[in-house]
Amino acid sequence: MSEQIAIRLSDELVGSVNKLVNTGRFPNRATLVRAALERLIDTEQRRITGEEIAAAYRAVPPTPVEDAWAALSTKEMVTEEPW
Repeated sequence: MSEQIAIRLSDELVGSVNKLVNTGRFPNRATLVRAALERLIDTEQRRITGEEIAAAYRAVPPTPVEDAWAALSTKEMVTEEPW
């Protein structure tokens, strides 16, 4: 199911939307607005997930052994790179 909503946009924003539609980037304004909202929501969900992951790592910090292993692994990966 879908729901139609009404929004007000500035003349400048409508002009920018129309340019993208007129250049063929989007078939119509509704598709452009839908794509923009989907992208914004995806970006926000990824940001929230990243914050949750970071909080979890802060809650359970790595042990000295894990830190040493990570440093060694990183050094080995860099050494193997064909710079």
